[in-house]
Formats: sequence, C-alpha cells, structure tokens
Amino acid sequence: MRVARALQHKGTDEFAKPGHLVEIRFVRGQSLSLTASRLLALMILVAGGDAWKPMTHRMRKADIRRGHKGNERISDMLEELHGTLFAEDDISWRGKKATRRFSLIASSREEVEDTEPGKEVGWIEWEFTPDARRLIQESETYAVMNRTAVLGFRSAYALKLYEIGALRVKRRQTVWKGDVIAFRAALGISPSVYKDFAQLRRKVLTVCKNEIDELAHFTVEWTEIRQGRAVRELEIVFQPKESPKVIDYRTTASELETRPTAAKSDRQVVFPAGSLQFGADQKIFARIARSSGGGWDIDLIADAFRDHLGERLSKLHGTKLKAAWKGFCESYHNRRGNP
Repeated sequence: MRVARALQHKGTDEFAKPGHLVEIRFVRGQSLSLTASRLLALMILVAGGDAWKPMTHRMRKADIRRGHKGNERISDMLEELHGTLFAEDDISWRGKKATRRFSLIASSREEVEDTEPGKEVGWIEWEFTPDARRLIQESETYAVMNRTAVLGFRSAYALKLYEIGALRVKRRQTVWKGDVIAFRAALGISPSVYKDFAQLRRKVLTVCKNEIDELAHFTVEWTEIRQGRAVRELEIVFQPKESPKVIDYRTTASELETRPTAAKSDRQVVFPAGSLQFGADQKIFARIARSSGGGWDIDLIADAFRDHLGERLSKLHGTKLKAAWKGFCESYHNRRGNP
C-alpha cells in the first residue's frame, strides 16, 4: 500500500496491484470478462494506498470509458464484479484444509439520474469486501501496471497474464511454471473451452504473447514440457524490454520534440526500423503518427505496424510506405480509442 500511495502521488499512469489479488483463483468457470477486468484494475488504481481501508471509493464514469468504445454498460460490469467468485486456500474451524470463496466488491452505487440517451455520465461508488481488503493489506508483493496498457488489451486472458508478468518481471525469478491445469486456473479459462492444447496454444498463448509484447514493458516466451506426446507443463518467462523497446507512457509529444540528439547509431536508422525519435527521415513518420495516432506512444504504434506487416514491410517504400503508415496510425487510434 505504501508503493500504491507513492505511485498515486506521482500522478502517472502507473499503479500497484497487490500480489494476492493477482494470484487469487477464479472459482471454476467464472473468469472475468475483459471489460470487468479493466474496471477492477481502474478501481484498484483509484483506491490507491487506501484500498485496504473500510471506506467508500469513487470514480467518474467518464474515466472508465476513456479508451473504451464498446457497447457494454458500466452497470453490467459492476454486476459481473459482484457476481464473480474467487477462491483461496484456507483452514476450517477444525484445523482442516479448506477453500474460502468470496467476491471482491461488497456494494456499489451508480448514478442513474439525468443520463443522456446513449451516454453514461456521473459517478460510481463502491466498497471492497473484508476479504478483499484483508488480501490487499497482507500482500507483501505487488505488480506495477500501466493504465494505458490495461486499456489497450483486447483479450481478457492477455490482460490476466500481463498482471502475472508484472508481478514477476522485477523478481530474481521471472518464471511462472506449472501444469496445464494450473495455467488454465490462473487465467480463469473454463474447462469447457480450448480442451485441445493446440487450441489453447493458438487461441490463448499466441494471442497473449502478441498483445503483451506490443503493450507491456516486458515480453513473454513459453516452453512446453511434454510427457510422451502430450503437453503436461508450461514454463513461462517474462523479460524486461531493452531500450528503445521499453515504452515510456509518461513521455509527451512536446518532451520528445525537445529531447537531446541521440547517438550516431540511432540517427543512422531509417524507418520502419528502430525508434521514431531520431533522424531527419524519422521526423516525417513521427509527425504522421502524432497527427493520426490519437495521442498513443508513437514507438508503440511503430512496433505494432512492424508486427502487423511482417515481411511485407520490406516491399514498401516512399509514398506507399507513408500511406500505409498513416492508414495504420488512424486504424490503431480507431480500434483503441484515446489513451
């Protein structure tokens, strides 16, 4: 909570999520949707260092909608949070091993008066349950997460793995290792979906890697450990990105324009390789990104552009490259909204 309060006072997009809340299990088949996961993350961000206290927290609906253009109602997200159960290992009154089941939100209030058609205005209020506050207060570890990254994820599983990675990436041991059942439980994957590991690899692991590598301050790789032909265990490694791939979400466009000249090796790199921050040729593409990218970090868009086009990128030059870059910046903004 001291870390959460310090980050809150800094006024950046970074916030701390208690390790116990990252690692609690979903009750069988009851994972959170992407929108509800985002809302929970924003609640923890807003509560900051006071999240463990028995008090009411408040947030504007407009802050929930920032960067999200879906049709889901905030009331639906709140009801999902109320109805989703989590589990942790516990001890019964007889001293026997037991499972404790609980929700995270005790009560909530949503302003509904004077709401314009098609818009959600006003505030929401909520209180965390005693179980949630206990977990928050007892956590000795924490995941440093970024609001912009959280709002950028398109897969609920990717967002959950991002939280797990953010919890581990600064530790000496940056590896998560467990059997496939434990992996499914950690991400809240229902036993009824992706029963075949090839589906799990394609629909979950590959999607998670692509999104985390694009949005997070670290990358993810996995190793499949087999027993015979069947995959029994997964070893997932989280590695911090090296400069210039680390995305500094706190950097503004004006700061970038006044940044000191880079080293010679950076100035010689020509887009679409390398960073957009340096060199005369890069300025043209940086200007396009700032005018068409909706305020998103321009190197973040550039990484996504390179991943999207792959080998086709080497065939684009001059006017065609500029046109493709501008169109991608616009679509990137349209898909994700404002940061």
